[in-house]
Amino acid sequence: MQIQLSEADGTPYYQQVVNQVKFLVASGRLEAHEQLPSVRGLAQQLTITPNTVARAYRELEAEGVVISKRGAGVFISNGVSPLSNKEKRRILNERMDALLTESRQLGVDEETLLKLLRQRSQKFDSHQEVVK
Repeated sequence: MQIQLSEADGTPYYQQVVNQVKFLVASGRLEAHEQLPSVRGLAQQLTITPNTVARAYRELEAEGVVISKRGAGVFISNGVSPLSNKEKRRILNERMDALLTESRQLGVDEETLLKLLRQRSQKFDSHQEVVK
């Protein structure tokens, strides 16, 4: 499971874990019954405290995204369907806000940013075709 935390994000680490697990589920990269790393294992991987990961897992469980099986671990819930359009937009809006903030801090205007995004999209699409 690929999760990357950002200090510059301003979002608490536990919330970044929650958001990224939801994104991985919505994108189909994590499927029903798939086991997540242990609390300690993910904490070591991300170099954060186990309490932070435990808090993220509790929140994901409260939202029905994961289930915790005592002694066995944490698993993606069976009934988890891809996220609603509202949730997908929320995730994308967060990422776009971060991109816009960073581009403005770097002095990149909107037109240049859109041009770079289109170029990146074309590269991404051509790479995806090669992978298939």
